[in-house]
Amino acid sequence: MSLYVFDSDILSLLQTGNPTVLARASKCAPGEIAIAVITVEEQIRGWFTLVRRAKKPPQVAFAYQQLADRVSDLSRMRILPYSERAIAMYGLMKKAKLRIDANDMRIAAIAMEHDGVVITRNVRDFCQIPDVKYEDWSQ
Repeated sequence: MSLYVFDSDILSLLQTGNPTVLARASKCAPGEIAIAVITVEEQIRGWFTLVRRAKKPPQVAFAYQQLADRVSDLSRMRILPYSERAIAMYGLMKKAKLRIDANDMRIAAIAMEHDGVVITRNVRDFCQIPDVKYEDWSQ
């Protein structure tokens, strides 16, 4: 059984019903799809920003409903922790001076610790990380 670790972008496509991502995800057995806790942080931060920026009552109501829906979605997913081992792997990537977003390196480290495959559209960055497995399910 493989473990597929969705990054934030792919998770957003899944949440918005992208047919290509949905088709691939539907072929997975229960427990094969996970997200890194970093992805949870990114999603929650985005929804908090939307809530803070909302001014008119319909915007506020929409923002809070979206936040509630996403928290509910996330609570049903397997969430992989950012362990001390993953933190150490991230440190090695950082020392290698990879020109990649820090959270992408953290997600890669978490996936590598669990022998998972990062599911991303950001192939350009993940291909620079030695030993990380990745696939693009958006095509």
